[in-house]
Amino acid sequence: MLGCTYGRMFRTTVAGGSYQEGLSLSIQGVPPGLAIRENEIYADLLLRKPGQGELDSPRREPDIPIIYSGTNVSDTMEGVENKGHTNGTPFVVLIPNLDRHFEHIEEYRVTNRTPRPGHASYASYQKYGTADDAIGAGFFSGRYTATLVAAGAVAKQVLAKHGIEIFSYVKEAAGVRCPKVPMDTIREKVSSFKKMRRETDAVYKMVYDEGRITPDMRFLEKMAVLADIEENVPEISKEVQKYDPDAVREKYEVHPRMNCPDVDAANEMVEKILEVSAGGDSSGGVVEVVATGLPAGMGEPVFSKLDGELGRMCSIGAVKGVEVGAGFGCAKMTGSEFNDQMRSGEDNVKFESNNAGGIAGGLSTGQNVVARLAVKPTPTIAKEQQTIDKLSGENATLEAVTRRDPTIVARIWPVAEAFTALIMADQLMMHKGYRAVAGLDNGQG
Repeated sequence: MLGCTYGRMFRTTVAGGSYQEGLSLSIQGVPPGLAIRENEIYADLLLRKPGQGELDSPRREPDIPIIYSGTNVSDTMEGVENKGHTNGTPFVVLIPNLDRHFEHIEEYRVTNRTPRPGHASYASYQKYGTADDAIGAGFFSGRYTATLVAAGAVAKQVLAKHGIEIFSYVKEAAGVRCPKVPMDTIREKVSSFKKMRRETDAVYKMVYDEGRITPDMRFLEKMAVLADIEENVPEISKEVQKYDPDAVREKYEVHPRMNCPDVDAANEMVEKILEVSAGGDSSGGVVEVVATGLPAGMGEPVFSKLDGELGRMCSIGAVKGVEVGAGFGCAKMTGSEFNDQMRSGEDNVKFESNNAGGIAGGLSTGQNVVARLAVKPTPTIAKEQQTIDKLSGENATLEAVTRRDPTIVARIWPVAEAFTALIMADQLMMHKGYRAVAGLDNGQG
Protein backbone atom coordinates (compact mmCIF):
# COMPACT_ATOMS: atom_id res chain seq x y z
CA MET A 1 0.00 0.00 0.00
CA LEU A 2 1.32 3.41 -0.95
CA GLY A 3 -1.29 5.62 0.70
CA CYS A 4 -0.72 4.97 4.40
CA THR A 5 1.21 8.16 5.21
CA TYR A 6 -0.11 11.68 5.75
CA GLY A 7 1.68 14.97 6.42
CA ARG A 8 4.91 16.74 5.53
CA MET A 9 6.34 18.03 8.82
CA PHE A 10 4.01 16.14 11.17
CA ARG A 11 4.11 12.89 9.25
CA THR A 12 1.94 9.94 10.28
CA THR A 13 2.23 6.40 8.90
CA VAL A 14 -0.31 3.73 9.90
CA ALA A 15 -0.33 -0.04 9.49
CA GLY A 16 -2.17 -3.18 10.56
CA GLY A 17 -5.52 -4.81 9.99
CA SER A 18 -8.78 -5.76 11.64
CA TYR A 19 -7.72 -9.34 12.37
CA GLN A 20 -3.94 -9.09 12.12
CA GLU A 21 -1.87 -9.00 15.33
CA GLY A 22 -2.85 -5.40 15.75
CA LEU A 23 -2.42 -1.86 14.48
CA SER A 24 0.50 0.53 14.63
CA LEU A 25 1.36 4.14 13.91
CA SER A 26 4.61 6.02 13.55
CA ILE A 27 4.80 9.81 13.71
CA GLN A 28 7.78 11.80 12.51
CA GLY A 29 7.92 15.43 13.61
CA VAL A 30 6.75 15.09 17.21
CA PRO A 31 8.59 17.88 19.05
CA PRO A 32 10.97 16.82 21.84
CA GLY A 33 10.09 17.45 25.46
CA LEU A 34 6.41 16.41 25.46
CA ALA A 35 5.21 14.19 28.32
CA ILE A 36 2.77 12.01 26.37
CA ARG A 37 1.22 9.18 28.39
CA GLU A 38 -0.59 6.02 27.27
CA ASN A 39 -3.63 6.78 29.41
CA GLU A 40 -4.00 10.11 27.58
CA ILE A 41 -3.99 8.35 24.21
CA TYR A 42 -6.43 5.75 25.51
CA ALA A 43 -8.76 8.50 26.76
CA ASP A 44 -9.34 9.36 23.09
CA LEU A 45 -9.37 5.77 21.87
CA LEU A 46 -12.15 4.77 24.27
CA LEU A 47 -14.41 7.30 22.53
CA ARG A 48 -14.12 5.34 19.27
CA LYS A 49 -13.76 1.72 20.34
CA PRO A 50 -16.57 -0.79 19.73
CA GLY A 51 -18.53 -2.86 22.23
CA GLN A 52 -19.74 0.10 24.29
CA GLY A 53 -23.47 -0.33 23.88
CA GLU A 54 -26.40 -0.68 21.56
CA LEU A 55 -25.01 1.79 19.01
CA ASP A 56 -21.77 -0.13 18.38
CA SER A 57 -20.50 -3.35 16.90
CA PRO A 58 -20.38 -6.01 19.63
CA ARG A 59 -16.65 -6.53 19.02
CA ARG A 60 -15.00 -6.07 22.43
CA GLU A 61 -11.62 -4.56 21.64
CA PRO A 62 -10.09 -2.78 24.67
CA ASP A 63 -7.91 -0.67 22.31
CA ILE A 64 -5.11 -0.32 24.86
CA PRO A 65 -2.18 1.61 23.30
CA ILE A 66 1.46 0.84 23.98
CA ILE A 67 4.08 3.53 23.36
CA TYR A 68 6.92 1.58 21.75
CA SER A 69 9.50 4.23 20.87
CA GLY A 70 10.11 7.95 20.67
CA THR A 71 10.49 8.66 24.40
CA ASN A 72 13.44 8.63 26.80
CA VAL A 73 13.67 5.48 28.90
CA SER A 74 15.27 7.44 31.76
CA ASP A 75 16.63 10.87 32.65
CA THR A 76 19.41 11.28 30.09
CA MET A 77 21.92 12.95 32.40
CA GLU A 78 22.39 14.08 35.96
CA GLY A 79 20.43 17.22 36.72
CA VAL A 80 17.98 16.72 33.84
CA GLU A 81 14.45 15.38 34.27
CA ASN A 82 13.28 14.09 30.90
CA LYS A 83 12.32 10.48 31.54
CA GLY A 84 9.30 9.51 29.48
CA HIS A 85 9.45 12.70 27.43
CA THR A 86 9.52 12.68 23.64
CA ASN A 87 13.04 12.95 22.22
CA GLY A 88 12.41 13.94 18.61
CA THR A 89 12.79 10.44 17.15
CA PRO A 90 9.81 8.71 15.45
CA PHE A 91 7.01 8.22 17.95
CA VAL A 92 5.58 4.71 17.59
CA VAL A 93 2.39 3.33 19.17
CA LEU A 94 1.09 -0.25 19.01
CA ILE A 95 -2.59 -1.17 19.45
CA PRO A 96 -2.83 -4.99 19.74
CA ASN A 97 -6.04 -6.77 18.66
CA LEU A 98 -7.37 -8.65 21.68
CA ASP A 99 -10.81 -9.80 20.47
CA ARG A 100 -10.22 -11.78 17.27
CA HIS A 101 -11.33 -15.28 18.17
CA PHE A 102 -11.68 -18.10 15.64
CA GLU A 103 -15.49 -18.11 15.66
CA HIS A 104 -15.45 -14.49 14.51
CA ILE A 105 -12.87 -15.23 11.81
CA GLU A 106 -14.98 -18.13 10.57
CA GLU A 107 -18.03 -15.86 10.27
CA TYR A 108 -16.08 -13.79 7.77
CA ARG A 109 -14.56 -16.77 5.97
CA VAL A 110 -17.93 -18.27 5.09
CA THR A 111 -19.15 -15.04 3.49
CA ASN A 112 -15.95 -13.62 1.98
CA ARG A 113 -16.59 -15.04 -1.50
CA THR A 114 -19.69 -12.85 -1.68
CA PRO A 115 -18.53 -9.22 -1.25
CA ARG A 116 -20.70 -6.88 0.77
CA PRO A 117 -22.42 -4.19 -1.32
CA GLY A 118 -21.42 -0.74 -0.14
CA HIS A 119 -18.13 -2.05 1.25
CA ALA A 120 -14.61 -2.21 -0.21
CA SER A 121 -14.58 -6.01 -0.36
CA TYR A 122 -15.14 -6.25 -4.13
CA ALA A 123 -12.78 -3.42 -5.12
CA SER A 124 -10.03 -4.60 -2.74
CA TYR A 125 -10.26 -8.12 -4.21
CA GLN A 126 -9.80 -6.64 -7.67
CA LYS A 127 -6.69 -4.80 -6.48
CA TYR A 128 -5.02 -7.46 -4.32
CA GLY A 129 -6.48 -10.70 -5.66
CA THR A 130 -6.79 -13.77 -3.47
CA ALA A 131 -4.11 -12.36 -1.11
CA ASP A 132 -6.54 -9.61 -0.10
CA ASP A 133 -6.80 -9.32 3.71
CA ALA A 134 -10.53 -10.00 3.73
CA ILE A 135 -10.92 -11.22 7.33
CA GLY A 136 -12.90 -8.48 9.02
CA ALA A 137 -12.23 -6.31 5.94
CA GLY A 138 -8.57 -6.00 6.92
CA PHE A 139 -7.28 -2.48 6.41
CA PHE A 140 -10.61 -1.42 4.91
CA SER A 141 -12.36 -2.02 8.22
CA GLY A 142 -13.25 0.92 10.42
CA ARG A 143 -10.88 -0.72 12.89
CA TYR A 144 -7.91 1.04 11.29
CA THR A 145 -9.32 4.41 12.43
CA ALA A 146 -7.98 3.60 15.90
CA THR A 147 -4.56 4.54 14.50
CA LEU A 148 -5.87 7.95 13.43
CA VAL A 149 -7.38 8.59 16.85
CA ALA A 150 -4.14 7.65 18.62
CA ALA A 151 -2.08 9.86 16.30
CA GLY A 152 -4.60 12.68 16.75
CA ALA A 153 -4.22 12.45 20.53
CA VAL A 154 -0.52 13.24 20.07
CA ALA A 155 -1.23 16.04 17.58
CA LYS A 156 -3.69 17.65 19.99
CA GLN A 157 -0.97 17.90 22.62
CA VAL A 158 1.25 19.71 20.12
CA LEU A 159 -1.58 22.08 19.17
CA ALA A 160 -2.50 22.78 22.80
CA LYS A 161 0.96 24.28 23.29
CA HIS A 162 -0.08 26.93 20.77
CA GLY A 163 -3.59 27.55 22.09
CA ILE A 164 -5.34 25.49 19.41
CA GLU A 165 -8.23 23.21 20.35
CA ILE A 166 -10.18 20.70 18.25
CA PHE A 167 -13.58 19.29 19.15
CA SER A 168 -16.29 17.40 17.30
CA TYR A 169 -19.83 16.12 17.79
CA VAL A 170 -22.75 14.43 16.05
CA LYS A 171 -24.75 17.02 14.14
CA GLU A 172 -27.26 14.62 12.61
CA ALA A 173 -28.07 10.92 12.90
CA ALA A 174 -30.76 8.80 11.20
CA GLY A 175 -32.40 11.96 9.89
CA VAL A 176 -32.61 13.64 13.31
CA ARG A 177 -30.72 16.96 13.36
CA CYS A 178 -29.29 18.77 16.37
CA PRO A 179 -30.84 22.25 16.75
CA LYS A 180 -28.59 25.31 16.71
CA VAL A 181 -26.47 25.45 19.88
CA PRO A 182 -23.97 28.22 20.84
CA MET A 183 -20.37 27.20 20.08
CA ASP A 184 -19.23 27.69 23.68
CA THR A 185 -22.02 25.39 24.85
CA ILE A 186 -21.01 22.75 22.29
CA ARG A 187 -17.41 22.88 23.54
CA GLU A 188 -18.54 22.48 27.16
CA LYS A 189 -20.88 19.57 26.33
CA VAL A 190 -18.22 17.74 24.31
CA SER A 191 -15.75 18.19 27.17
CA SER A 192 -18.32 16.86 29.64
CA PHE A 193 -19.08 13.88 27.38
CA LYS A 194 -15.38 12.98 27.19
CA LYS A 195 -15.02 13.26 30.96
CA MET A 196 -18.08 11.07 31.48
CA ARG A 197 -16.80 8.37 29.12
CA ARG A 198 -13.40 8.34 30.80
CA GLU A 199 -14.80 8.20 34.33
CA THR A 200 -17.28 5.42 33.51
CA ASP A 201 -14.97 3.29 31.34
CA ALA A 202 -14.24 -0.09 32.92
CA VAL A 203 -10.95 -0.58 31.07
CA TYR A 204 -9.63 2.84 32.06
CA LYS A 205 -10.34 2.06 35.71
CA MET A 206 -8.81 -1.41 35.54
CA VAL A 207 -5.71 -0.57 33.52
CA TYR A 208 -4.78 2.96 34.59
CA ASP A 209 -6.63 3.88 37.79
CA GLU A 210 -5.61 0.55 39.34
CA GLY A 211 -2.08 0.84 37.97
CA ARG A 212 -1.93 -2.39 35.96
CA ILE A 213 0.00 -0.49 33.27
CA THR A 214 2.26 2.40 34.27
CA PRO A 215 4.81 4.53 32.37
CA ASP A 216 7.66 2.86 34.28
CA MET A 217 6.87 -0.64 33.02
CA ARG A 218 8.91 -2.32 30.31
CA PHE A 219 7.33 -3.33 27.01
CA LEU A 220 7.23 -7.05 27.81
CA GLU A 221 5.70 -6.36 31.21
CA LYS A 222 2.90 -4.46 29.49
CA MET A 223 2.47 -7.32 27.02
CA ALA A 224 1.96 -9.73 29.91
CA VAL A 225 -0.87 -7.53 31.18
CA LEU A 226 -2.46 -7.44 27.72
CA ALA A 227 -2.19 -11.24 27.45
CA ASP A 228 -4.15 -11.53 30.68
CA ILE A 229 -6.72 -9.02 29.47
CA GLU A 230 -7.12 -10.95 26.20
CA GLU A 231 -8.07 -14.09 28.14
CA ASN A 232 -10.68 -12.15 30.10
CA VAL A 233 -12.18 -9.95 27.37
CA PRO A 234 -15.71 -11.46 27.71
CA GLU A 235 -15.80 -10.81 31.48
CA ILE A 236 -14.32 -7.34 31.13
CA SER A 237 -16.84 -6.43 28.43
CA LYS A 238 -19.69 -7.14 30.85
CA GLU A 239 -18.36 -4.37 33.08
CA VAL A 240 -18.63 -1.90 30.19
CA GLN A 241 -22.41 -1.99 30.34
CA LYS A 242 -22.61 -1.35 34.09
CA TYR A 243 -23.54 2.30 34.22
CA ASP A 244 -26.70 4.13 35.22
CA PRO A 245 -27.92 6.19 32.22
CA ASP A 246 -30.09 8.41 34.40
CA ALA A 247 -27.22 9.10 36.78
CA VAL A 248 -24.99 9.99 33.82
CA ARG A 249 -27.54 12.45 32.47
CA GLU A 250 -27.95 14.07 35.87
CA LYS A 251 -24.24 14.32 36.75
CA TYR A 252 -22.74 15.20 33.36
CA GLU A 253 -25.80 16.66 31.58
CA VAL A 254 -25.05 14.64 28.43
CA HIS A 255 -26.42 11.56 26.74
CA PRO A 256 -24.48 8.46 27.90
CA ARG A 257 -23.72 7.19 24.37
CA MET A 258 -24.49 9.87 21.77
CA ASN A 259 -22.15 12.89 21.70
CA CYS A 260 -24.73 15.48 20.71
CA PRO A 261 -24.85 18.76 22.73
CA ASP A 262 -28.66 18.74 22.79
CA VAL A 263 -29.74 15.82 25.00
CA ASP A 264 -33.30 15.74 23.67
CA ALA A 265 -32.00 15.50 20.11
CA ALA A 266 -29.52 12.81 21.21
CA ASN A 267 -32.37 10.76 22.70
CA GLU A 268 -34.35 11.07 19.48
CA MET A 269 -31.29 10.11 17.41
CA VAL A 270 -30.75 6.92 19.40
CA GLU A 271 -34.42 5.95 19.22
CA LYS A 272 -34.44 6.38 15.44
CA ILE A 273 -31.14 4.51 14.97
CA LEU A 274 -32.43 1.55 16.98
CA GLU A 275 -35.73 1.60 15.11
CA VAL A 276 -33.93 1.35 11.77
CA SER A 277 -31.57 -1.32 13.13
CA ALA A 278 -34.47 -3.41 14.43
CA GLY A 279 -35.64 -3.66 10.83
CA GLY A 280 -32.27 -5.11 9.82
CA ASP A 281 -31.00 -1.90 8.26
CA SER A 282 -28.49 0.84 9.15
CA SER A 283 -28.38 4.63 9.12
CA GLY A 284 -25.96 7.48 8.47
CA GLY A 285 -25.48 10.99 9.73
CA VAL A 286 -23.39 14.16 9.88
CA VAL A 287 -20.44 15.01 12.12
CA GLU A 288 -19.25 18.57 12.71
CA VAL A 289 -15.67 19.37 13.72
CA VAL A 290 -14.39 22.74 14.98
CA ALA A 291 -10.86 24.10 15.37
CA THR A 292 -10.36 27.16 17.56
CA GLY A 293 -7.34 29.36 18.25
CA LEU A 294 -5.77 29.11 14.79
CA PRO A 295 -3.53 31.99 13.71
CA ALA A 296 -4.60 33.87 10.60
CA GLY A 297 -2.77 32.97 7.39
CA MET A 298 -2.25 29.24 8.03
CA GLY A 299 -2.40 27.12 4.88
CA GLU A 300 -0.19 26.41 1.85
CA PRO A 301 -1.68 27.28 -1.56
CA VAL A 302 -2.16 25.99 -4.17
CA PHE A 303 -2.31 22.24 -3.57
CA SER A 304 -2.26 22.30 0.24
CA LYS A 305 -4.98 24.83 0.95
CA LEU A 306 -6.40 24.39 4.42
CA ASP A 307 -9.90 23.59 3.18
CA GLY A 308 -8.43 21.23 0.58
CA GLU A 309 -6.60 19.38 3.34
CA LEU A 310 -9.83 19.11 5.35
CA GLY A 311 -11.34 17.48 2.27
CA ARG A 312 -8.84 14.66 2.83
CA MET A 313 -11.12 13.48 5.62
CA CYS A 314 -12.91 11.54 2.91
CA SER A 315 -10.01 9.16 3.65
CA ILE A 316 -11.92 8.17 6.79
CA GLY A 317 -13.91 5.02 6.11
CA ALA A 318 -17.65 5.74 5.68
CA VAL A 319 -17.15 9.48 5.04
CA LYS A 320 -18.58 10.38 1.62
CA GLY A 321 -18.41 14.16 1.73
CA VAL A 322 -16.77 17.09 3.53
CA GLU A 323 -18.06 20.65 3.51
CA VAL A 324 -16.48 23.73 5.07
CA GLY A 325 -18.53 26.59 6.52
CA ALA A 326 -21.78 27.03 4.61
CA GLY A 327 -20.59 24.25 2.29
CA PHE A 328 -23.04 23.24 -0.41
CA GLY A 329 -25.46 25.81 0.99
CA CYS A 330 -23.38 28.60 -0.55
CA ALA A 331 -24.63 27.56 -4.00
CA LYS A 332 -28.02 29.05 -3.13
CA MET A 333 -26.68 32.24 -1.54
CA THR A 334 -25.86 35.64 -3.02
CA GLY A 335 -22.49 37.30 -2.51
CA SER A 336 -23.93 39.76 -0.02
CA GLU A 337 -25.37 36.85 1.98
CA PHE A 338 -22.27 34.66 1.87
CA ASN A 339 -19.45 37.18 2.33
CA ASP A 340 -18.12 37.38 5.90
CA GLN A 341 -17.96 41.13 6.35
CA MET A 342 -15.28 42.56 8.63
CA ARG A 343 -15.00 45.33 11.18
CA SER A 344 -12.04 46.57 13.20
CA GLY A 345 -12.04 45.32 16.79
CA GLU A 346 -10.03 46.32 19.84
CA ASP A 347 -7.49 43.51 19.46
CA ASN A 348 -8.11 42.11 15.98
CA VAL A 349 -10.52 42.01 13.07
CA LYS A 350 -14.12 41.04 13.88
CA PHE A 351 -16.16 39.07 11.37
CA GLU A 352 -19.93 39.43 11.23
CA SER A 353 -20.45 35.83 10.02
CA ASN A 354 -18.48 32.67 9.27
CA ASN A 355 -19.95 31.28 6.07
CA ALA A 356 -16.44 30.57 4.78
CA GLY A 357 -15.79 28.29 7.76
CA GLY A 358 -12.76 30.26 8.89
CA ILE A 359 -10.87 29.80 5.60
CA ALA A 360 -10.40 32.21 2.67
CA GLY A 361 -8.11 31.54 -0.28
CA GLY A 362 -7.07 28.34 1.42
CA LEU A 363 -5.73 30.28 4.43
CA SER A 364 -7.16 30.52 7.93
CA THR A 365 -8.77 33.86 8.77
CA GLY A 366 -8.36 33.59 12.54
CA GLN A 367 -11.99 32.56 12.98
CA ASN A 368 -13.09 29.12 14.09
CA VAL A 369 -12.56 26.57 11.32
CA VAL A 370 -15.78 24.58 10.91
CA ALA A 371 -16.25 21.48 8.75
CA ARG A 372 -18.96 18.83 8.45
CA LEU A 373 -18.61 15.22 7.33
CA ALA A 374 -21.35 13.17 5.66
CA VAL A 375 -21.24 9.63 7.08
CA LYS A 376 -22.84 6.84 5.08
CA PRO A 377 -24.94 4.03 6.61
CA THR A 378 -23.08 0.92 7.77
CA PRO A 379 -22.77 -1.32 4.67
CA THR A 380 -23.11 -4.54 6.70
CA ILE A 381 -26.83 -5.02 7.31
CA ALA A 382 -29.12 -7.86 8.38
CA LYS A 383 -30.97 -7.96 5.07
CA GLU A 384 -30.44 -10.02 1.96
CA GLN A 385 -28.43 -8.17 -0.70
CA GLN A 386 -27.64 -9.01 -4.30
CA THR A 387 -23.94 -9.60 -4.98
CA ILE A 388 -21.62 -11.97 -6.87
CA ASP A 389 -19.24 -14.81 -6.10
CA LYS A 390 -15.72 -13.34 -6.32
CA LEU A 391 -14.14 -16.56 -7.58
CA SER A 392 -16.77 -17.88 -9.99
CA GLY A 393 -18.22 -14.53 -11.08
CA GLU A 394 -21.76 -15.91 -10.71
CA ASN A 395 -24.65 -14.01 -9.16
CA ALA A 396 -25.22 -14.65 -5.46
CA THR A 397 -27.29 -13.51 -2.49
CA LEU A 398 -25.67 -12.28 0.71
CA GLU A 399 -27.25 -12.24 4.14
CA ALA A 400 -24.85 -10.56 6.58
CA VAL A 401 -23.88 -12.69 9.56
CA THR A 402 -20.89 -10.70 10.85
CA ARG A 403 -20.79 -8.28 13.74
CA ARG A 404 -21.96 -4.81 12.76
CA ASP A 405 -22.66 -1.25 13.90
CA PRO A 406 -26.28 -0.04 13.62
CA THR A 407 -24.69 3.31 12.71
CA ILE A 408 -21.13 4.55 12.31
CA VAL A 409 -21.75 8.23 13.01
CA ALA A 410 -21.65 7.73 16.79
CA ARG A 411 -18.03 6.53 16.47
CA ILE A 412 -16.81 8.70 13.59
CA TRP A 413 -16.72 12.02 15.46
CA PRO A 414 -13.53 11.22 17.47
CA VAL A 415 -11.89 10.13 14.20
CA ALA A 416 -12.84 13.44 12.56
CA GLU A 417 -11.49 15.29 15.58
CA ALA A 418 -8.21 13.35 15.38
CA PHE A 419 -7.76 13.72 11.61
CA THR A 420 -8.39 17.47 11.90
CA ALA A 421 -5.71 17.62 14.60
CA LEU A 422 -3.24 15.85 12.27
CA ILE A 423 -4.01 18.35 9.53
CA MET A 424 -3.69 21.37 11.81
CA ALA A 425 -0.46 20.17 13.44
CA ASP A 426 1.13 19.65 10.02
CA GLN A 427 -0.12 23.00 8.71
CA LEU A 428 0.93 24.85 11.87
CA MET A 429 4.51 23.55 11.62
CA MET A 430 4.73 24.55 7.94
CA HIS A 431 3.22 27.95 8.70
CA LYS A 432 5.54 28.75 11.58
CA GLY A 433 8.57 27.39 9.73
CA TYR A 434 7.85 29.53 6.66
CA ARG A 435 7.30 32.67 8.72
CA ALA A 436 10.45 32.09 10.76
CA VAL A 437 12.63 31.62 7.67
CA ALA A 438 11.01 34.65 6.00
CA GLY A 439 11.63 36.78 9.11
CA LEU A 440 7.91 37.34 9.56
CA ASP A 441 7.48 35.57 12.90
CA ASN A 442 7.13 38.54 15.21
CA GLY A 443 4.88 36.86 17.69
CA GLN A 444 1.70 37.35 15.66
CA GLY A 445 0.97 33.71 14.85
